[in-house]
This record gives sequence, structure tokens and C-alpha cells, in this order.
Amino acid sequence: MDSLRNLLQAYLNLDSELEIKLLNTLFIFLVLTILRFLLLRLVNRKLRQDTRALYSWRKIVEYAIVVLGIFLIGRLWLNGIQSLATYLGLVSAGIAIALQDLIVNLAGWGFLIWRRPFAVGDRVEIGDHAGDVIDIRIFEFSLLEIGGRIDAEQSTGRVIHMPNGAVFREPLANFSQGLPYIWNEIPVLITFESNWEVAKTILTRVVSQYAPKVGEEAKAYGRKSGKRFVISYDNVAPAVYTEVASSGVLLTLRYLVGPRQRRNSEQTIWEAILRAFAQHDNIDFAYETQREYNNWRESKPAVSRQQQRLEQTQQMRTVQIDPEKQDD
Repeated sequence: MDSLRNLLQAYLNLDSELEIKLLNTLFIFLVLTILRFLLLRLVNRKLRQDTRALYSWRKIVEYAIVVLGIFLIGRLWLNGIQSLATYLGLVSAGIAIALQDLIVNLAGWGFLIWRRPFAVGDRVEIGDHAGDVIDIRIFEFSLLEIGGRIDAEQSTGRVIHMPNGAVFREPLANFSQGLPYIWNEIPVLITFESNWEVAKTILTRVVSQYAPKVGEEAKAYGRKSGKRFVISYDNVAPAVYTEVASSGVLLTLRYLVGPRQRRNSEQTIWEAILRAFAQHDNIDFAYETQREYNNWRESKPAVSRQQQRLEQTQQMRTVQIDPEKQDD
């Protein structure tokens, strides 16, 4: 320590009081660094198998070391300030004036820790961005993006860094909180000439067979006591709904699925639908197109007969009588 003080005095020409503060600051920094290393090593050894708990405890250790370092070093350099409340008051006042955005982000971090609108591993949508939460820090959180530049709710490989203050400015949707399933719908549009009743029977069978079996778990969550959110569905069974669209009859499949299994479930269900519809000549998919419609040939049998009689009557009225035969 004396050699280090002599070195500082020789090259920096500092007074003794400032030298002591610098040396004590360096000593505190080294001690906190060693303490952080030991604590993280202990946490890694105890929680190696639990990734979520390991991440949480690593963050707790890092935050605690930073706060302790700010407090110890601050008290060292600010002479005469021995009250923690006074010290924190002065620091917060200065930061509030110069760093408003950082204050908002820090408040957002406190909100994330206190209210926990999402946790690491949750799939969320905030503003125009959606993804899986992979990290939460004091001033920002990180998302592994889904969707965006690809037309599916799957990872794009990009990491989006969002300021924590965004939780106060943007609407936030959590796919994983509460009931761990979301409702998914698959619209199937068939032509008006198709046998929609047969098609609906096929779709009901397909969605009942291939949709994830989550009904009992969803009902169990509704009966669970002490839950944070009041979410209860009376009917969680897959269903098929019928409505008329501009281009045909729209049959919509609706079922519960995990947020990360949505695309795979759609693929399985669509392949089953294609195989089933291929066996029925009276079912055709509808799409945007133009065609001529002959009511006499394509309408229902009763309408066709009525149209035929009308055309025959009109033909009889337009028959011209030969003038020579009329004179005879």
C-alpha cells in the first residue's frame, strides 16, 4: 500500500487525502469484484439445473453488488454526508434533472420487478414488437423477435432491446401469463355450391382429433384458488363456426393451443383437412375469382323448372304469324 501511495505521489502529485480516497476506492472495487465472483460461483453450483432460478439469482447478486458499491464509494467521496437518506436524496435530485429518460427506464425496471407483467421466458407483444423475453436489465429488456419480417409467430433470430420505460407508454400483451394457452382460429372458405354440412362434419372431426388436448388443464386453472387473474371458460372444447362470406361459406375452426405450438398445430390440421377434402368431389375451396352464373342451369331444381316455363311462355308470345296464312 505504501509503495502504491509513493507511485501515485511521484506520477500524479496528489495530496495525501485524495490519495487515500483513490486507494480506498480501488480497494472497495477489488473487494466487491471478488465478492461478486464468489457469489456467482456459489449460485452456479447450487442452481445449475434450474435455468430460471439461476438467471434470477445472478441478477440479484449483480444488482446488490452495484448498489453496495455506489453506497460505499459515494460515502467515501462525499465528506460530511453520513445519512443514507441525505445521500440518496442528493443523488436522485441530480439525476432527475439531467437524465429524465434513464429515470423513466429505472422506474420501469422497478415496475417490472414489483408487478411482474412478464418474466424471462414469457412471450409478449409490446407496441409493434413481439418476442420471447430473454433478459431484463435495469434500463432495458431484450426480446428474441417473432414474426416481423417473416409471416409466422416464430423466431426471426433478431434480438430487440426495448427501454423499460416502454411499459408505461405502450400496450403490453403477455401470451404466457395466466392461462398458458391462447385461442387460435383457422378459417376455411368453401364455395356456395359445396356441401357445407359435410364439410363442417369433416372439420369438426379433424379439429377434435388434432387440436391439442388442453381442456382439462384449462378447466383446472379456472378452479384454482389464489390465482392472480380471474380467467374462467365454461367451454374449452374445439368448435367449428359457420358464416356466409362474399366468396362462399366460411367455416372457422377454433381451439386452444400453446403460444409456441400454434404454427405446428395449424400445419397438422391443414394437412388433415386437405387429405379429407380430396376424397369428396362435392367440396371445393373458394377463392377470389370472377365467373358467369346461369340461373337456369345452376340454380335449385324448382327455380330451374320455373325459369324454363317462363322462357317457353316468352317464346310463344314472340312467334310471328305468316301474313299469307292469316289472309286465307
